[in-house]
Amino acid sequence: MIGSLIGFVIVAFVAGVLARALVPGKDTMSWGQTILLGGVGSFVGGFLGRILGRDSSDGAVQTAGLIGSVIGAVIVLILYKKYGKSIGQGKR
Repeated sequence: MIGSLIGFVIVAFVAGVLARALVPGKDTMSWGQTILLGGVGSFVGGFLGRILGRDSSDGAVQTAGLIGSVIGAVIVLILYKKYGKSIGQGKR
């Protein structure tokens, strides 16, 4: 259990770092925010993989899982850069 959690945090961090490197622009994210970005990206990548019919239910860390996590994190980061700053401000 703890090994799986540590593995997920490492994969999330790597995915977040790679997404930040791939998306142009200035990022002022902390390590925790980078891990959160990769974690959310991992869920988005997994969801997109299931939609496309790529079902890997063995739970092991795989290259395809890392690639899906990075793709998901890139999508999340692009959406955050486009809409994230206006979410917290609301309409005035």
